[in-house]
Amino acid sequence: MNNRRRWWVVVTYAAAMAWVESAVVFYLRTMIDRIEPHQQNPLPMIGGLGPAELVREAATMIMLLTVGILAGRNWRSRLGYSAIAFGVWDIFYYVFLRVLCGWPHSLFDWDILFLLPVPWWGPVLAPMSIALLMMLWGTLASGWKIPPARTFSELTVWPLNFMGVALALYVFMADTLRVADKGVEALRNVLPAWFNWPLFCIALILMAAPIVQVLWRLYGQNQLKSATAFRQVSPVKSR
Repeated sequence: MNNRRRWWVVVTYAAAMAWVESAVVFYLRTMIDRIEPHQQNPLPMIGGLGPAELVREAATMIMLLTVGILAGRNWRSRLGYSAIAFGVWDIFYYVFLRVLCGWPHSLFDWDILFLLPVPWWGPVLAPMSIALLMMLWGTLASGWKIPPARTFSELTVWPLNFMGVALALYVFMADTLRVADKGVEALRNVLPAWFNWPLFCIALILMAAPIVQVLWRLYGQNQLKSATAFRQVSPVKSR
């Protein structure tokens, strides 16, 4: 199976998984009357739903990582396919929720994104932006042969990326972290009203550093190939 077919298999799997995720969330929010998640106590502790939801989220991450490990042939392509799976799953999750229940109404609707270790809040556009970056990097990492970094400066993109990830996580969890020492009840009733877009945009730029590096190196490879081909076809002039 070539890279293109592998890509489509992973995308198909992730899209199907997104439908399952959307359906489960639709059922859950219907039962607890939380189709609109931006309200206090977004997941009432009814019949053990809370612990089950926490385990389901962890299981989802394991499934996305596993399909990447199965699809890839080395560590870079495995991470790449896992990133593709996560990005496709995240985007189509919102697409299918819109089909199932009419929510989100816009890309700026607030959603509770994750529950571990504390609830994450953010507009729908925020996680979808990260998902697009993951899909792009994953496609480049899994579909093109890129030589390993040769200098220390080429490795610095990953600390920049990790800084961006940490910054984005802080933006998502900032409101709940402020009340984390006040107990579980305070965490359940946090209702963010403002999203720190300037800080989040900085996080996106930092997270995009590996993508910029890969594109630059691919551009350099193409330039080198073009120059080599030109020298091979150019007539040799004798003095």
